[in-house]
Amino acid sequence: MFFTALQWKSLISTALLVADQIEHYIGIMSGTSMDAIDAVLVRFNTDNTLDTIHTHSQSFPDSLRQNLIELIQPSWTGSLSDIASLNAELGSIYGETVNQLLRDCDIAKDDITAIGNHGQTIWHQPEHEHAYSWQLGDANRISEASGITTVADFRNRDIAASGEGAPLVPAFHEAVFAHPKETRVIVNIGGIANISLLSPDKDVIGFDTGPGNGLMDAWCLKHLGKAYDENGKWAAQGSIIPELLTQMLADPYFARSFPKSTGKELFNLAWLAPFLSPEMAAEDVQATLLELTARSIVESVKAATDEITTMYVCGGGFKNKQLMARLQALLGDTKLDLTTSLGVDAEWVEAVAFAWLARQTILGLPGNLPSATGAKGFRVLGAIYPA
Repeated sequence: MFFTALQWKSLISTALLVADQIEHYIGIMSGTSMDAIDAVLVRFNTDNTLDTIHTHSQSFPDSLRQNLIELIQPSWTGSLSDIASLNAELGSIYGETVNQLLRDCDIAKDDITAIGNHGQTIWHQPEHEHAYSWQLGDANRISEASGITTVADFRNRDIAASGEGAPLVPAFHEAVFAHPKETRVIVNIGGIANISLLSPDKDVIGFDTGPGNGLMDAWCLKHLGKAYDENGKWAAQGSIIPELLTQMLADPYFARSFPKSTGKELFNLAWLAPFLSPEMAAEDVQATLLELTARSIVESVKAATDEITTMYVCGGGFKNKQLMARLQALLGDTKLDLTTSLGVDAEWVEAVAFAWLARQTILGLPGNLPSATGAKGFRVLGAIYPA
């Protein structure tokens, strides 16, 4: 089923599709930061609104997280058997996460229409001769463990239609956060950062700006043994290294026109290594990595528009006070806020988005935006694994 841009605008003109009854969906997200599995129960109401009913966050087992981190390194020397095993293990853990969510909020599985699971991205290669995006997390096991229909593998239909397969959240952002008079920018800062530019009278612009938390987390783990730099305190102790920042910003990705998408297969410590020299202090490198994230986000926004009134942040990066401070400094008079003020908690936007995307799939409606992914048309996304 294909949709024109005009038909798509009509479908989301009231923010959400009208349903004749209240529906419940679950969204699961484990992003490129690999800090936790987030699951959220979402209620879709008959008055074109949605509500977050309950949330649950479950940490990755240390061994699983370490295996996943190693898997996406260029130096990885594992086997196909290792990947298959991780796929099964992740699927089982996603299923456990759903069941814990249901126990916590005391809702029956029969009251849930479907689960939307993004899966754990291990490699994203939209520019390959045979383009693909690979997420682990066996949806068969999620459906089997929970007894709930599961929708997964959202990205590859868009790629089959000549798109980047990412970012997918701009469609959700437009449906839920767009304003009839204001131009808004939604910035999701996970391991990779992406933006959605929502204009009242123009097609949505959405793309990955580059590294979000991912490089900072990897550098922090290497030097402090910690998964992340809490509140950016370590980065705040360092000083920006101008020549390092200049070299990193010279990467061709930043100059590419959008639509575009990327991941840790590009922005990792192996990418960083050639830019470093022995005299660089670790905290100074961390400060520079934080500046790279802030600068690449703001410069991407300014290249796309000069009309924004407010930038709304979501994703784990909003917890980094130093990063938020640098974003505001670079934005100048433009207001910086969180999506929480628009009705969806900044911590849970992506998980809610995949509940919404699952609903689009179940209803036979498109989940991508060609203006964001570059696909040759609107497409119904995902594969359905029945209960």
